[in-house]
Amino acid sequence: MKKLLFLLPLFLVVACQHNGASDKQQSSDKAQPNQETEFKIPFEKYQLDNGLTVILHQDKSDPIVAMATIVHVGSNREKPGRTGFAHFFEHMAFNDSENVPQGANRKLIEELGGTRNGGTWTDGTMYYEVVPKDALEKLMWIDSDRLGFMINTVTEGALEREKQVVKNEKRQRVDNQAYGHTQHVILKNLYPEGHPYNWTVIGDLDDLQAATLADVKEFYSEYYGPANATLVIAGDIDFDETKKMVEQWFGEIKSSEPVEDPEPMPVELNETKKLYHLDNFAKVPEIRLTFPTVEQYHEDSYALDALGEILSRGKRAHLYKVLVEEQKLAPSVAAYNGSNEIAGTFTIRVRANEGVDLDEVYKGIQEALSNFEKEGFSDTDLMRIKARQETSFYNGISSVLSKAFQLGIYNEYAGDPAYIAKDIENIKSVTREDINRVYEQYIKDKNFIMTSFVPENQPSLIVEGSTKADVVEEKIVQGAEKEFDSDATADYEKTPTKHDRSEPPLGDTPKVSIPEISKSVASNGLEIYSMEHNELPIVSFALRIDGGAWLETDGQYGVANLLAALMNEGTATKTPEELEDAIGLLGASIRFDANNDSIFAIGTTLARNYEPTMDLLSEMLLEPRFDPKEFERLKAKQLNSIKQSEASPFAVASRAFYSQIYGNQHRAGIPVGGTSESVEVINLEDVKAFYDKAVSPKNAAIHVVGQINHQQAKAGIRKLSESWAGDAIVLPEYEEPKSFDSPKVFFVDIPDAKQSVIIVGKRGLSGDDPDYYPFTVAQNRLGAGGSARLFQTLRIEKGYTYGAYTNIAKARYIAPFMAYSQVRANVTLESLEIFKELIANYDETFTQQDLNTTKNLLIKRSTREYETIENLLTMLNEVSKFDLPFDFIEKEQAQLEAITVEQAKQIYQKYADEQEMIYVIVGDAATQLERVKAFGYGDPIMLDRKGNPL
Repeated sequence: MKKLLFLLPLFLVVACQHNGASDKQQSSDKAQPNQETEFKIPFEKYQLDNGLTVILHQDKSDPIVAMATIVHVGSNREKPGRTGFAHFFEHMAFNDSENVPQGANRKLIEELGGTRNGGTWTDGTMYYEVVPKDALEKLMWIDSDRLGFMINTVTEGALEREKQVVKNEKRQRVDNQAYGHTQHVILKNLYPEGHPYNWTVIGDLDDLQAATLADVKEFYSEYYGPANATLVIAGDIDFDETKKMVEQWFGEIKSSEPVEDPEPMPVELNETKKLYHLDNFAKVPEIRLTFPTVEQYHEDSYALDALGEILSRGKRAHLYKVLVEEQKLAPSVAAYNGSNEIAGTFTIRVRANEGVDLDEVYKGIQEALSNFEKEGFSDTDLMRIKARQETSFYNGISSVLSKAFQLGIYNEYAGDPAYIAKDIENIKSVTREDINRVYEQYIKDKNFIMTSFVPENQPSLIVEGSTKADVVEEKIVQGAEKEFDSDATADYEKTPTKHDRSEPPLGDTPKVSIPEISKSVASNGLEIYSMEHNELPIVSFALRIDGGAWLETDGQYGVANLLAALMNEGTATKTPEELEDAIGLLGASIRFDANNDSIFAIGTTLARNYEPTMDLLSEMLLEPRFDPKEFERLKAKQLNSIKQSEASPFAVASRAFYSQIYGNQHRAGIPVGGTSESVEVINLEDVKAFYDKAVSPKNAAIHVVGQINHQQAKAGIRKLSESWAGDAIVLPEYEEPKSFDSPKVFFVDIPDAKQSVIIVGKRGLSGDDPDYYPFTVAQNRLGAGGSARLFQTLRIEKGYTYGAYTNIAKARYIAPFMAYSQVRANVTLESLEIFKELIANYDETFTQQDLNTTKNLLIKRSTREYETIENLLTMLNEVSKFDLPFDFIEKEQAQLEAITVEQAKQIYQKYADEQEMIYVIVGDAATQLERVKAFGYGDPIMLDRKGNPL
């Protein structure tokens, strides 16, 4: 992460008045966007005496507040031998502080109905939360204590625990993933030793393990002063009251000197380097070409951004035409610029089809670049990109948190929250000549880093002339990790403070206001739902046609997915290329897709372009092109996706779990995209026949949310409501998923896996079951978030994992209740025992306090669940799908208030009996299978990666 806004709109200006010595900047109220529109985000900026920059933004649309603290320290400030430290410190900062009770930093925000997290990238660290407005002062208490009063509380136990947690994060995101080591290989070879970008953000495990308390304190002292940070508070706030609270809680943090910003350090390569890695997880080969470019906000970075889209995005893009369409070497391509604070890169990435020689892909890339040099690109392409950027920007500031991000990032890295005006002007100013110039300057005939990551048993696919990359694979040794005391506290003298820093009370309980739902039914049976939401000049929509994969028959699994994909590829009167232009020039997006029980289309457009966008949606639905060439391409892409899913341990575990719960005769037991065997035999006539079978207005509902009223929403879809005909579709019924009379254990072997994926669960209940909502309430404290028992035990107490949770999907069919995690391989058995104990004993240990906490967080959480257009669209879809009353939120809250401890225990016992559960483990059988046998539920049943018994 660097800039939070990667793509900004045309026709967008933020104007701010500078108010002299007070360092205050203000903007006027928002205007209604038009073709050349000023969109103004009001804010006020000032600085505390201790050096902390504060930015306030008022948005009273919802009774919530977002707070973001950006500290100007990322992995580029680390020392060789202490890599990964900025990210590690972020983890440490979420532990204890002097005036906040132990553990509250992690638990309290969630229990107040909020959400919180942090993030580290090459150039900075961010801590952020969103809470109901009544918790604003509690949030300031917690965040100010973290920034100014945490360092004395760090302990050896916390240090060792967070080492384990961060190592688990690295295993989950890097070591246990296909292509996970690619970035490490590129950075080590692109940047010279000692360059701040020579290592990844997460760093090297040896460096992490060597970290000491002295290192933590030194890092804090050097970089975590208030003068090196920006605090942004956005949402339903009063400026004067908020300033008083900021002064009280943040103003007494010890002053610090500003930390000098790093200077740009771009690099040049003296030669092209070709490297390869035999990837234990990869199922298809991948090639990347990485060119050094420029830092963020450099004038050339904007043209490089556009170049990436010109080369790879769209039917006319040269990389797409050669590699995907003509030579059929890959299902998709990507090219993109990534400019960070002191340097940047331009990447061309191709994940090829199974078995494709990367030498052929490299030749294809060279041919595509040669074609670009000779043929260039059209004005339409550039216009389409810029129109899409406008809509993308509005989507990117739809929440108060995203606005807080934007203001803080611009302030900290561009020096001014109002830099957005300059940033937009730079984007608007990109010309054809600029794009051609940066291609010549940074890409054409320039040296680059090439990586070939191929399946471990297919070295013949490596690009010729490549040398083996230096990739260190971690060895997981049984019992190697240090023990630690997670409850230990530090011995220190408390820092004197001017103000009482004990926990402040909550403010007045906020009231949740949901926009009015409007509904009508067209003469053809199409249901039309809408909600007006006028903050931004955009409209989002979702068309759902019930049925989807549920209507598939044995042997044709995956045809719904193919149909939906093919509906994106042209119409009877528009080629795929022409349809892409038509959508893009409106600044719109329309995408058909499928899931287990529906085919759906989702999209967004500028409010002024709603009607022409809906005309295109209607044309795509009612006049599909069924292009044979596109069908073959999409079929190959779907087969490639199925193959790639076998490289993801969690995807493998999910498939195994669902196959055991549902069997192979129930549609929910088979992936939505089908199997390689079923997709292989599907032909275009099958897709056409399924279209006739699965597309009817009598099974459909369309949902529209944004700057639009119900009459306008109906008028825009007149073609759908008047020209679309069809009979009601009867959905087939499947046998209910089976119950297990005793626990069973299943194991899928992934050799040398650094983690084990664990999924535990059983058949649950359908989303329209009267017990569904009460059960979600009853199980909340088991695994619904970071403050629940699974997370607190497996991560906070034991350090075994990066996260652990529970879930039950809201579906028309009986969905499973499941608990899951990805744990360090050598604690697989210990983690299984924790799952078993917490699940089996949950009802016995569930208390009135647990219920009170659950009620409070669920009620308060509703303040932020309906903030954005996407939130409201999701809610509308749920209303139509389950035929809910428009006041279902109030009814659920009344139901929540009425639940007793005994009722919660009874409903948990009914649907979460541990003795009816199955345990699925995906991991390294060589080291873990014998240990799992000691779990006590018999020898594990071995499955292959498709969930079939071996």
